[in-house]
Amino acid sequence: MTATETPLYTVLETAARDSRGLAIDSISSCHSGHMGLPLGCAEIGAQLWGKHLSYNPDDPLWLNRDRFVLSAGHGSMFIYSWLHLSGYDLPLEEVKNFRRHHSKTPGHPEFPSSQHNTPGIEATTGPLGAGVGNAVGLAAAAKLAAATYNTPEHKIIDHFVVALCGDGCLQEGVSFEAASFAGHEGLDNLILIYDSNDVTLDKMADFTQSENTAQRFTALGWNTITIDGNDLSAVDKALTDAKALKNGKPTIIIAKTIIGKGVAEIEGTSAAHGEAGVAYQKTARAALGLPADDLWHVSPETKKFFSAKKAELKGKYDDWFKTYNAWKAANPALATQLENAKAKKYPTASEVLAAIPEYDPKKNVATRQSGSDVLQHVAKLVPQFLSGSADLHGSTKNYINGVGNFGNPKTKGKEYKGRNFYFGIREHAMGTILNGIAYYGLNIPSGATFLVFCDYMRAALRVAALSELQVGYILTHDSVGVGEDGPTHQPVEATSGLRIIPHLDVIRPADPEEVAGAFASLIDRKDGPTALIFSRQNVRTLNEIPVAERRNGVLKGAYVAVKETAPLTHILLGSGSELQWAVDAAKELGPSVRVVSVPSFEIFDRQSAEYKESVLPSSVTKRVAIEAGVTGLWYKYVGLNGKVIGTDKFGFSAPGDTVMKEFGINTGNVVTTAKSL
Repeated sequence: MTATETPLYTVLETAARDSRGLAIDSISSCHSGHMGLPLGCAEIGAQLWGKHLSYNPDDPLWLNRDRFVLSAGHGSMFIYSWLHLSGYDLPLEEVKNFRRHHSKTPGHPEFPSSQHNTPGIEATTGPLGAGVGNAVGLAAAAKLAAATYNTPEHKIIDHFVVALCGDGCLQEGVSFEAASFAGHEGLDNLILIYDSNDVTLDKMADFTQSENTAQRFTALGWNTITIDGNDLSAVDKALTDAKALKNGKPTIIIAKTIIGKGVAEIEGTSAAHGEAGVAYQKTARAALGLPADDLWHVSPETKKFFSAKKAELKGKYDDWFKTYNAWKAANPALATQLENAKAKKYPTASEVLAAIPEYDPKKNVATRQSGSDVLQHVAKLVPQFLSGSADLHGSTKNYINGVGNFGNPKTKGKEYKGRNFYFGIREHAMGTILNGIAYYGLNIPSGATFLVFCDYMRAALRVAALSELQVGYILTHDSVGVGEDGPTHQPVEATSGLRIIPHLDVIRPADPEEVAGAFASLIDRKDGPTALIFSRQNVRTLNEIPVAERRNGVLKGAYVAVKETAPLTHILLGSGSELQWAVDAAKELGPSVRVVSVPSFEIFDRQSAEYKESVLPSSVTKRVAIEAGVTGLWYKYVGLNGKVIGTDKFGFSAPGDTVMKEFGINTGNVVTTAKSL
C-alpha cells in the first residue's frame, strides 16, 4: 500500500462501517430483511462505489455508466446503503423506510417502472441466479452497442458490467447456463463477484455443495481470481486486475467473506443470512464504533469523501460528453438511431403494418412460417429489434436474414454487431439474458423456443412482466396439433399458463394477417412483454375476413371476424389455428351466427366496456369457444351457459389431425355443440 492509498483505505474502512450500520438499523427497524450479505460484503461495496465503478448519481441513466447488478437480491440493503452514500437520489428517509409500502427501498431491488423508481437499480433481482443472467444480458447488450455505435475516431461505449452473487445464485442452474454463454461468447466486459461465505440459509454450504467453483468457471472459459473479500486491498487489486485483463474472457472474483461480519453473535453462521442479527443491534453498533444516540449514522468523513468522489466522477462524465458530442456531429445517422433507441422511439403499430405487404392469399402456411416472413419486414423497419433462439431457429423460424449473428468473433460466422442470438439449449438463461438486454435499454430483444418449453424460462418471463420490459417471445408448436412427438411436446396448458401472468400480453394469431397484427402490437407496446404463439401445422388463410380487419383486430385483442346477417342468436369464439373451424362452422349454422376472433385475452380486456359489449353483446348467451388447449379461461367469455371445445387432458402420439379429431377440435363438433345450446 502506497502512502497515497493509506487515507483512501482509511476512509473506505469508515464508509464500510457506515454501510454496515445503515443495514443493521434499517433491518432492525422493520424486523425484516437479510443482514448477512450487506455486512459481509461491505468492503466490496466500498471499493466499488468508492473507487472502481464509473457513474454519475445525478444522471443514473448515463449511457456509458458501469452497470451493477445485485444478483443476490435478498441482500438489498447492500445496494441501498451504497446508493445513498454515493449520492444518488435515495435520501436517508428512504433508507429508513426499508421494506415499507411505497418506499424506494423494497424488499428486493426493483428496476424503475410505474410502481417503483429507485435510481441506480439496473435489474429486478430476487429469484436467485437470475441476476447472473441479467448481467450477462447487459454485457452482451453493451458489446452489441459498442460494435454498432463506436467508430475508430470516437469510442462512446466502453464500460463494465459488475454483478454480485452468492452461493444460492451459483447453485441455481440458470447461472451455469448464463455463465456458459458468457464464457463462450467472450464477454470480457463482465465481472462477477462471488460472495463465497460458505453459508446458505439452512446450513453451512458444505452440507449441500462440494464443487470447486474456480475450476468450474475456468472450464467455462472465465478468468478466476480468489481473494479475501473483507480485505480492502485485496478487493482493490482484484477489481483492478479484472478490468485490465482484456483477454476475451469474463472474470469471476471469488471473494471469501464472513457473512454478517460485525455482529459477533451470528457472523459466519447460517443464522446471519436473515434478520437474526436484529437482536444484537445495540452491541453490534457499539462494537463497530457507531454512536449509540445516532441511528442510521453516516460519518462526516464518509460524506466528505463521497462529495469529492461525485465531483471527480462528474469531471469524467463531462469529458465523455465532449467525445459523445463530437461523435454525434461526425455520425448524424448513427446518432439518430441511438437517440431513437434511448427514447424508445419506434414505429407505431400502423407504421409497422404499412411496412408489411399483404400475404399471398393463395398460401396456407403455419403461423410460424408466416411469422418468419413478417419478421423480415419488421427487422428492416426496426433496426433495434433482435432475435434469438434456444437452438431451434430451423423450427421456430425466427432468424433475421442479412443482419449477422451475435457472438465471439473468434467463432466463424459471429460478430458482436450481429442481431441473431444463438442461446444454445438454455431457455432459462435465454429468458434472463433477454431481460438483461431489455434493461440495457437500446434494443427490443426477442427469443424463441417451443411453447411447451417456455416453462423453463417462466421465472424470467414473470420478472419481465413485473419489470414492464419490452421483450418478445416467439413460442411455436403451440398445441396438440404438434402430433407425433406426443404429449411431452404438446403444450395443452401452456397458453393458458402464460395468460394468467399479470402484464404479459399473449397473442395467438390465426393466419398471416393476424400474425402481422401481432408483430405490430409487440413493437408498439413499450411497457411490457409480448408472447407470440405460433402453430407448427399449416392453417387456412382466412380470406373471408378483410385484411385490414384481421390486422387491426389483433390490436383490439378480439374482433368480429364474421358478422351475422340475421338477428344474432349464437357467438362462436376462437383463436389461432382453431379460428378456421369456427368460421367454417358459422357457414353451416346460418346467418344468425357471429364469429369472434380472440387472439389476445389481455389486449381485449383492456378495451372499453362499450367496445367489449359491441363484440360480445351480453344479451347473447349461446356461445361456443374453440381452442386446442385447456378450457378453463375461456369461460369468462362464454359464461356458465356457454361451452368450450378443447382438451383438459394431455395429448398422445399420433398425426396431428388424428389427435384433433379424437378431442373433437373440428368444425363438426362446433356445429353440434352450438346446436345443443
